[in-house]
Amino acid sequence: MEDREPLFSHTPVLLSECISALDVRDGLTYVDCTTGGGGHSFEIARRLGERGRLICLDRDADALNAAKKRLAPFRDKITFVHVNFSEIASVLDEFRIENLGGVLMDLGCSAFQQTEASRGFSYMKDAPLDMRMNREDTLTARDVVNGYPPERLLKIIDTYGEERFASSIVSAIVRRRAVKPIESTAELSDIICSAIPQKFRATGHHPAKKTFQAIRIEVNRELDAISPAVRGAAEKLTPGGKLVIISFQSGEDKIVKNTLSELANPCICPRDFPVCVCGRKPTVRIDTKKPILPSEKELDENPRSRSAKLRIATKLPIPATEKRGETK
Repeated sequence: MEDREPLFSHTPVLLSECISALDVRDGLTYVDCTTGGGGHSFEIARRLGERGRLICLDRDADALNAAKKRLAPFRDKITFVHVNFSEIASVLDEFRIENLGGVLMDLGCSAFQQTEASRGFSYMKDAPLDMRMNREDTLTARDVVNGYPPERLLKIIDTYGEERFASSIVSAIVRRRAVKPIESTAELSDIICSAIPQKFRATGHHPAKKTFQAIRIEVNRELDAISPAVRGAAEKLTPGGKLVIISFQSGEDKIVKNTLSELANPCICPRDFPVCVCGRKPTVRIDTKKPILPSEKELDENPRSRSAKLRIATKLPIPATEKRGETK
């Protein structure tokens, strides 16, 4: 079957670094927890060999359908599952996977969702305020913008968006919605821009970027899924298996870093104890003391990669024949 072009433009972030870290081997199963348009999955599938298998998860049914077209040449080796990646352990149990060699997580909003204007993720394209990654969910961006009390909106935009003008933006939203509900992405974007001083609008990223990010994270409860997914993946990996995680937002990266640290050093004994008596053993070895960042070349070719951070861990115990030094 011919390799057809996907229906939208998609450049996977930190692709070579992820594929190198996964070290795909024949006879093992791999999971792409956030398949999106299938960019990372395509490169994993190419390397599976005769007995390898790939499981593609995504909470967005539309994204999965797009990925199926992109990954059609490898269809007999791939299983697609419409599910939140926080449920990875249950999925692996359902399919009785006992040879899990690697798990990839590419957090945040996918290129597919940003490209589809009608989904309401983009501040650059006018559409109804939606932002649901899973259209079966009930909470929408319209509900958040028009229904949340001001103090809750402020906390979301300040925490998830790290927006310095959060207070002014919330005040502008509250004033507008008192007149009539805010219905579209263009309308919300205009309100946000009007709340930011002129001298700050022309520098750096789009003025609405951080607020849209914050609302999207709230609508989809994105941060709530990360730790369960990391723990579930670590539990199911075979010894020597790889856990490869890309984050884009500081809140995401903090959760990834802290969860991996707890798995690598689970001891709960008081620090003044001379030896460990709690009996908790490390689950993983962290291979990246500091996250891997995109190269200058990638930054030039794919601006979306600018905030990306890659962390890698290996399931313990590591087979003697596979022990390696830490990833640089």
